Amino acid sequence: MIPFNSEQIAIVNNAASMAEELVFNDYKMSLGEWKRARYDFKTLADLEPDEIVHGPLAQIIRYEGKPRHTSLNSLSFDFYKICFQDHAILKLIAQYPHIMLFSLNLYIATHELIHIVRFSKFLQNFHASFEERLAEEKRVHDKTHEILSGVRLIGVSDVLAFSKSWRLPLDSLADSSEKKSL
Repeated sequence: MIPFNSEQIAIVNNAASMAEELVFNDYKMSLGEWKRARYDFKTLADLEPDEIVHGPLAQIIRYEGKPRHTSLNSLSFDFYKICFQDHAILKLIAQYPHIMLFSLNLYIATHELIHIVRFSKFLQNFHASFEERLAEEKRVHDKTHEILSGVRLIGVSDVLAFSKSWRLPLDSLADSSEKKSL
């Protein structure tokens, strides 16, 4: 598995920053609300072996966090780790050279942040049934498309056209993983 190089990491960071701004603005969240949604973006070099998957371009793993030096469960919080799967992303880019790395990572980061907003606002249960996860994936792909349709950057329209099949009716989607993944 080949991880992103330093130039590609910079592209991913820029895409993630732009996705944060787009999702923050779309959901009209206050700064306080946004800060309560605890998450981090990680790429292959920073993932644990059990956070690496084959197939999906990214996944979200939910951890329980606690402030250091406390044993009170009442102070625990959800921490979401957005795990970019460099190898899957680079493979897709190699197969479809018209897809730009920045635009694809913008789509992925936007998609995963929408999931986190929906989890943190209790619009979706992280541990939903298989059928509900399928429905949620369609809703999140639709919302990702809605948000990115207003973005005027080279390559975004190519990613939106490519991702069209990800917005198909539920019976054509399949994802049996326990983790939330794109």
